Amino acid sequence: MLEKNQTLVSEIVLLGFQNLHNFKIPLFSLFLLIYIMTVWENVLIIVLVSSSQNLQSPMYFFLQHLSMSDLLQTATVVPILLQTVISDGVTMSLVGCISQLYFFAFSETFQSFLLAVMSYDRYVAICIPLRYSSIMSHRVCVKVVLMSWVTSLCSTLVTVNMIGNLQFCENKNIDHYFCDVDPLLQLSCSDTFFVQIDIILLSIPVMICPFLLITVSYMCIAHTILKIVSNTGRQKAFSTCSSHLAVVSMFYGTLIAIYLDSPSKQSLSIVKVVSLMYTVLIPLLNPLIYSLRSTDIKEAFKRQFK
Repeated sequence: MLEKNQTLVSEIVLLGFQNLHNFKIPLFSLFLLIYIMTVWENVLIIVLVSSSQNLQSPMYFFLQHLSMSDLLQTATVVPILLQTVISDGVTMSLVGCISQLYFFAFSETFQSFLLAVMSYDRYVAICIPLRYSSIMSHRVCVKVVLMSWVTSLCSTLVTVNMIGNLQFCENKNIDHYFCDVDPLLQLSCSDTFFVQIDIILLSIPVMICPFLLITVSYMCIAHTILKIVSNTGRQKAFSTCSSHLAVVSMFYGTLIAIYLDSPSKQSLSIVKVVSLMYTVLIPLLNPLIYSLRSTDIKEAFKRQFK
């Protein structure tokens, strides 16, 4: 990808969180604990869904792939974050920096597609329950997830390849804890116009369309729930999609907060803190949100460790 690119800079310095002083060890310990818990939780979800007969529904199949994506994102970002905290920054090769961007963007793109698929699954379960088993068959679910993985892989590769062909001159410091799109583009001494246009155009099928599908699905779900006469029926219907709605709100809420406007110098610290939400906390919280709301996962966990 970078063989034809004659750059003046071959290394990137991630500054991370500067001037931590006495907070360095406590913050490192906190992030390390979160990292261990995130890996343990997501691996547990993958194992439980694979081994339990009670967790073979489409919802848990999608949840298993969400955990895979969270694992990929966590393994891509958090180890470098830990190095920046303990060492007051970290130096990595330009190829390594762009590779980190690729795997991070790949996981984020896949999650956007998957959350849209999961919202459609909830729509069918609540609005068309009699046809649920035929519409959301295992074969259909496998095809949809496979298409999401492949589409994310290819679409991300095009954009990151364009970034890899940019030139990076003189300045090699990024005031962030991982290689994100905006900091890399600001660092480049090439014309980034076509890359920015590509990112804007790609955001339509990758982020905007899935978000619109999720919005329409939940509007239909809300309309159907309001038609239910009994309060018990309403609560039961809402509980089937409340976990997914919480995950969607966190995912798109933080992305909108970060990428709606380009970060200015005055807001870099805020950008880094908010970025921790979707790079560190969301992969930790996703398994907890689904596990706490699902009696099937709790029972499968008890049987697995009896």
